[in-house]
Amino acid sequence: MNEDRISEPEEKSWLEKIAHAFSSEPKSRDDLLDVLKVAQQNEVIDSDALKIIDGAMQVTEMQVREIMVPRTQMTVIKAEDPLSELLPQIIQTAHSRYPVIGENTDEVLGILLAKDLLPLVLENEAGTIDITSMLRPATVVPESKRLNVLLREFRENRNHMAIVIDEYGGVAGLVTIEDVLEEIVGEIEDEHDVEPDSYIKKLAENDYIVKALTPIDDFNQTFEAEFSDEEFDTIGGIILKQFGHLPRRNEVATVDGYEFKVINADSRQVHLLRMSEITAS
Repeated sequence: MNEDRISEPEEKSWLEKIAHAFSSEPKSRDDLLDVLKVAQQNEVIDSDALKIIDGAMQVTEMQVREIMVPRTQMTVIKAEDPLSELLPQIIQTAHSRYPVIGENTDEVLGILLAKDLLPLVLENEAGTIDITSMLRPATVVPESKRLNVLLREFRENRNHMAIVIDEYGGVAGLVTIEDVLEEIVGEIEDEHDVEPDSYIKKLAENDYIVKALTPIDDFNQTFEAEFSDEEFDTIGGIILKQFGHLPRRNEVATVDGYEFKVINADSRQVHLLRMSEITAS
């Protein structure tokens, strides 16, 4: 009976906090988040739901410039290049959409969907097609646009990519719907993701996805490499030293005969690398 008397006030305590928060409106996002944390601790909501709610609230305060792929790291296609040169690039980068440019990056002609090329390749007509004839219109947004507004526009217009422009009208970068959603729900897995219980995934001959947290010993054993583990424990540590700064997506570094391309990174750390061994020609 004593246990019941003790637990009842405790139960009322967090329930009253939640009831009070929603009856009198929290005065700030932090107030609301504190209440939701109490609810999570008491298993009213789970940790994943709390992260999503927190992410959704953060998105309302973030702008496109904070998550966009910068201009210098955009993977673009030149309209004048023949498909014999474009196809290897598309296969290598494995994206589904590409901005197509004219004379320079500021001249975006439209968006090419990789799937639009498939029928032409299968019909062996790839060498004769005018790539500009299959472009989709490019959506353009300013760097200052808020992410929640952009996400709503993506959904309403069924767009997946937007070109970001600066205050002078020049191209500053690009942003995708996946970039926005990842700010809410966390990292979204794709074909590049490695299984949770492994560090390395083979895509093709001499083409691998490597987690930045791969222990150096594991990497050395897998590829018969000789990276030193005296200074760092992981491949990510070696890559950061080579760059000399926190790299962004698509930056490339060469270390001891291996080429590493950053395919997933945020403002704090590198997550995934695409690796191949450099062979003598």
